[in-house]
Amino acid sequence: MTDVKATNITWHEGHVGRPERQAVLGQKGGTLWFTGLSASGKSTFAFTLEHALVQRGRLAYVLDGDNIRHGLNKNLGFSAADREENIRRIGEVARLFGDCGVITMTSFISPYRKDRDIVRALHVEGKLPFIEVFVNTPIATCEQRDPKGLYKKARAGQLKNFTGIDDPYEEPLKPELTIDATGTSPQQATVVLIDYLEKQGILNG
Repeated sequence: MTDVKATNITWHEGHVGRPERQAVLGQKGGTLWFTGLSASGKSTFAFTLEHALVQRGRLAYVLDGDNIRHGLNKNLGFSAADREENIRRIGEVARLFGDCGVITMTSFISPYRKDRDIVRALHVEGKLPFIEVFVNTPIATCEQRDPKGLYKKARAGQLKNFTGIDDPYEEPLKPELTIDATGTSPQQATVVLIDYLEKQGILNG
C-alpha cells in the first residue's frame, strides 16, 4: 500500500524554517510513540502528558488510534496490510507535526516492529526526535481492565485479528522508555516522561 503513484510532483520549500517555528513556540517538535497492547494504558499516559505539557505552556497534541480511525484512517481495517498503512500514515502526520514544532504523542498498538522502525527512520531522515515508549503492561492486566470488552470478544471468537490473542505483538528491542502501567500511575508516568523531554532539550526552543 506504500507504492508511489503520484507523478510530476516537486517539493515546494517554504519561506519559514524549523528554527523560526521553534523560536515562536519556545520548544522543539518531536514524537513520543506509545506502543503496547490494547488496554495497556497508552492513551491514558499520552493524554495525561498532553494535559501536563499544555498546562506548562507547551504546544502538544495526541494522535490516538481510535480517534484517527474515525476520520483519516476510517477506510482501514485490522489486517496486517491495513495496520501497516495505518501506521505509515500516522508516521507521516507525526513527522509533519514535529516539523512545525508540536510535541506529538501517538497512541497506537502498532504491533509490528518493522512498521515502527519505518516511522523511526522517517524521523531520523527529518532530523526530528523519535521517542519510542513501550507501555509494557502484561496481557493479564490488560484483560482484567478490558474497558471496551475487546478481550472478552476476542476470547469468544467474536473478534478476529486481535493483537495478543490471535495476532502477534512484537515488542520493541530498544525503546527509549519502558513503563508498566500495573504499578505506575498516569501522573507518575508523566513525571518520568517530562523529565526525559527536559533532559533531551525538547522543552527548550
